[in-house]
Amino acid sequence: MEIGCGRGAGAGIIFREFRPARLYLSDFDIRMVKQARNYLDGKKQTKTHFCLADAANLPFDSQRFDAVFGFGFLHHVPQWRNALAEVVRVLKAGGVYYLVEFYPQLYQNIITKHLLFHPERDRFKSNDLKSAFEMLDLSLAHAKELKNMGIIGIGIKR
Repeated sequence: MEIGCGRGAGAGIIFREFRPARLYLSDFDIRMVKQARNYLDGKKQTKTHFCLADAANLPFDSQRFDAVFGFGFLHHVPQWRNALAEVVRVLKAGGVYYLVEFYPQLYQNIITKHLLFHPERDRFKSNDLKSAFEMLDLSLAHAKELKNMGIIGIGIKR
């Protein structure tokens, strides 16, 4: 499953690198879901389920997915802790959360403030995100972090 699928580029990567039998794509913005549907070719579309969903309240059963992908969605969510808890809830035990995330120093500047929606309060930095992982029993593995910019890593549900 990918949360915050945007225009569908992440889905293309997921299909190429992981070859899933089935992929669920969700986004809060209906325009993005439609773009993702148009981005994928017919064969990939038949393996894909598209869903309009709030990341902080996912419409899926608990322990449903082997993997969840988040290519920079979490920092857009006002209730980011709830969204991270939802990632953990829908993951099976031992499931993997592949993430790329950005820190406020990167996106709260004069240019990006006017281009994309980013909540201004309760934004996470490195320690906040890592603490939330620990509280949710999500082990952060294979992480690479650029100070004050962001992180790429793998979270494993314990």
